[in-house]
Amino acid sequence: MKDEKKRPTIKQLPAHERPRERLIQNGDEHLTDAELLGIIIRDGISHYSAVDLAQKLLSEYGDFRRLSLISIGELCEMKGIGPARAAQIKASLAIAKRFSTISIKPSQQFKCSKDIFGHFHEQLRGRKQEIFLVILLDNKNRIIKELTISSGSLTSSIVHPREVFNPAIKESAFSVIFVHNHPSGDPEPSKEDIQITHRLLEAGNIIGIKVLDHIIIGNECFVSFKDKGIIA
Repeated sequence: MKDEKKRPTIKQLPAHERPRERLIQNGDEHLTDAELLGIIIRDGISHYSAVDLAQKLLSEYGDFRRLSLISIGELCEMKGIGPARAAQIKASLAIAKRFSTISIKPSQQFKCSKDIFGHFHEQLRGRKQEIFLVILLDNKNRIIKELTISSGSLTSSIVHPREVFNPAIKESAFSVIFVHNHPSGDPEPSKEDIQITHRLLEAGNIIGIKVLDHIIIGNECFVSFKDKGIIA
């Protein structure tokens, strides 16, 4: 049986074909996902270049988002990916995630529900627990602060008006927006979601802090209580 013919390593390729050199010369727009990941992995193994290993990972897990959810141990199960390479991959994906979820700046404004979804989507999608956030706003709808109220399955005892509105009162907020995720990926409001929202609306009306919206974030989609007419 003939030996398997070795493919050239990235270093053996002409300079104009190497992903790193192409990135330096032309930017990232012309590189594939596998080539970008290959730059992170850096070195290949026998018969597999770094780009080949990257392509195997993407073929196995589908895309960067799914890959970011894989543990170091699971990554190391793939031939050619040891702890060091797995750490490099996880670090690069963590940087990308953090970059996409840069904290809201004070005085920033959300103009519509789509703006809210765009900001929080990366932060909340793929989370295994429900996260409930409140955004505090001033009388010109400028953001004062973003706060996490609870982590875990939402219940009326966890998302209590006291926990939600105490910080709003302390910060002299004029109004609030609620945001939470559905780990299932389906943003359709549950009975509990609607009950909690009505309870918070009533509490806000009593203390004089208006609830502008409640956004539920799913996988690539969202529901706005304001847009649906649940919040007037």
